[in-house]
Amino acid sequence: MRTTVTFDSAGLNLAGHLYLPDSETTDRLPAVVVGHPGTGVKEQAAGLYAERLARAGFITLAFDAAYQGESEGLPRGLEDPAHRVEDVKAAVSFLSVRDEVDPDRIGALGICASGGYVIPAAATDHRLKAIATVSAADISLQFREGADGRQDPAIIQGMLDAAATARTAEARGEGVGEFALFPASEEQARAGGQHVFEGWQYYCTDRAQHPRSAKTLTWNSVDRIAQFDAFRFISRLGPRPLLMIAGREAVTSWMTTQAFEQASHPKELFWLDGASHVDLYDKDEYVTPAVAKLADFYRTTL
Repeated sequence: MRTTVTFDSAGLNLAGHLYLPDSETTDRLPAVVVGHPGTGVKEQAAGLYAERLARAGFITLAFDAAYQGESEGLPRGLEDPAHRVEDVKAAVSFLSVRDEVDPDRIGALGICASGGYVIPAAATDHRLKAIATVSAADISLQFREGADGRQDPAIIQGMLDAAATARTAEARGEGVGEFALFPASEEQARAGGQHVFEGWQYYCTDRAQHPRSAKTLTWNSVDRIAQFDAFRFISRLGPRPLLMIAGREAVTSWMTTQAFEQASHPKELFWLDGASHVDLYDKDEYVTPAVAKLADFYRTTL
């Protein structure tokens, strides 16, 4: 059963979908906060995983980040890592006071960029008892070094120049500048390589496009993103357990392996052969085993 809910995150009203298991019980149940990818909304990958985990017996909450989707916040399309981390903690607060939820059994699942947000949230919020990621990405690393880690360092410097110019223009009253996240055509997307094409296909075609998912980001997001470090405090999760799930064909998998090496025990890295980064968003042959692994992990740890 899915219910539309709202909750506060640092003064902004966030929109969420709360999923409850179909079976009726008077017992308080374990719950999982599910964060969406950087440009996503709760109706896409986060909602899919939340709904599947609810079928497995968990209360789950998928929500739109501040400044995005149906949640409050201006300017629209701002990606603020600090606020995204706060959103996760706010979601925990929302769940922890619900009658159906056992407040001592709350976990988190971060998909893509949210995999890089649930880690620092959990590192400093001990209410999160078990942490998992799917296709985890540090959005700052992606901007600074590229999805494959091979980006020319001049690119981020040029983006920071543009961000600085945009902030000055905003101060003059010229409005908030923004830039496109995806290529304008399939031809351009294919020319950008596997990761660019798959992102374009997921967000910009009938595969999974949604009218509220972000197609642009504000330029004043860039310097906020560039100074973020998603996995800096990953060693502080222990003794709370960590599960990281990644596709062996994902160009971003190096971020997961680097983070996993730094993580404290107990921890597990679960590979899905043949899967790319975006395959894990919605392709059933990969989502089904990922959810089965997650359900087993949360049953054991929550």
